[in-house]
Amino acid sequence: MSVRTQSSEQPAETVHRAGFACFVGRPNAGKSTLTNALVGQKVAITSNRPQTTRHTVRGIVHRPDAQLILVDTPGLHKPRTLLGERLNDVVRTTWAEVDVIGFCLPADQKLGPGDRFIAKELAGIRKTPKVAVVTKTDLVDSKALAEQLIAIDQLGKELGFEWAEIVPVSAVGDQQVDLLADLLVPLLPEGPALYPEGDLTDEPEQVMVAELIREAALEGVRDELPHSIAVVVEEMLPREDRPAERPLLDIHANVYIERPSQKGIIIGPKGKRLKEVGIKSRKQIEALLGTPVFLDLHVKVAKDWQRDPKQLRKLGF
Repeated sequence: MSVRTQSSEQPAETVHRAGFACFVGRPNAGKSTLTNALVGQKVAITSNRPQTTRHTVRGIVHRPDAQLILVDTPGLHKPRTLLGERLNDVVRTTWAEVDVIGFCLPADQKLGPGDRFIAKELAGIRKTPKVAVVTKTDLVDSKALAEQLIAIDQLGKELGFEWAEIVPVSAVGDQQVDLLADLLVPLLPEGPALYPEGDLTDEPEQVMVAELIREAALEGVRDELPHSIAVVVEEMLPREDRPAERPLLDIHANVYIERPSQKGIIIGPKGKRLKEVGIKSRKQIEALLGTPVFLDLHVKVAKDWQRDPKQLRKLGF
């Protein structure tokens, strides 16, 4: 078993590589946080609620020797709804198209049935190299970490495949994140950069704005709501009659929930919660777009949208 830690050796080769990597793992394994740490800017929605990433968010890591494009998929899980099934299909399609798969396993949780379910699926994808990324190492001591590394190595053996690498990282503590990029790069095909230098993601801005609003709306909400929230940005228009040096972007967005009873939870007493959601997401959106924003938020009910194919399409799934 080769577990990687930082070393001072410099690779001798000077070829340029470019390709796609995706992080998989059960919900809440630290995939989005890791994507953001590698890219160095917030591109994927992170939340301590499971199942928050719905769109394939690509973060782009630009290096002199390589361009690593990160595809962040929803967590694979046993589906209970039509939305769940569609998300799982998205995951499998993504796995078949990337150059390397990083399987995120939190250091502070023993391997469970969810991890085995994913590992079994991974074992069926023969050609793609698989890197085990042990996340959240800042939460455990060295003994617990060593036990987790051995268990992960064993898991690969049981299922008949060899990990290309096993890398412990802490995205929050910024430990070994660069090393992870160093180890993913050699697994990419040789080739020129696929995206312009300044790009950090190829997500349409409207989708990223909707994700930031959704992230703010999820924060501090009771457990029954995470899957029930969808956000659609209806329009983003520069305000007319503004001088060039003082632009303002008008964003109109709808927050959809499934039942009228959930409306009060999102809006809060006297609209306090919705106002907080607006303030928090507006700051993030302004940082993302680099321009002042006027955000107009409305909460609407789309009854049982997760189970209705027509509504799923309307909400972008």
